[in-house]
Amino acid sequence: MDSTEATHRLLEAAEELFYAHGVQAVGMDAVRERSGVSLKRLYQCFPAKTDLVEAYLLRRDERWRASLREFVHARGGDPLAVFDWLAGWFAEPGFRGCAFVNSFGEFGEPAPGIAAAIRKHKDEVRAYLRGLVPDQGVADQLFSLVEGATVLAAITGDPGEAKTAREAAKVLLDAQK
Repeated sequence: MDSTEATHRLLEAAEELFYAHGVQAVGMDAVRERSGVSLKRLYQCFPAKTDLVEAYLLRRDERWRASLREFVHARGGDPLAVFDWLAGWFAEPGFRGCAFVNSFGEFGEPAPGIAAAIRKHKDEVRAYLRGLVPDQGVADQLFSLVEGATVLAAITGDPGEAKTAREAAKVLLDAQK
């Protein structure tokens, strides 16, 4: 198995395990076992668990944001579509909230690479919203609604948190007109 395939398999396993069980609760042996990659190859690809966690977060960020962008674009760039996308995500089986918030909470003061991956995700989501809404202040308020709805949906298990946030977002956007 070459390095590219091993890395792909390790990241697939890490994402599944870390998101479902938490980063701290999952050891490298569990990732190795789930991926079918040898221990030697695992450590060639990711010399430390923090390297694997950082790569997992960066990969998840790209996939998460691409899915959001595609969904909103298909709906004409309507900022309210963000909340419709969230509703679908919140209703997925196994939804456990934001992987970035969860990872930050688990690590407290995460390793620099992990902290940078978390900040990058949040900065990129905020920037995306700023691109959808001309008023930067309103875009930042929408970002807070996205973050709050995600945390509440994870805690309560209620995908309806997206609808509540959407209604608040509509009020903000209507006031902007």
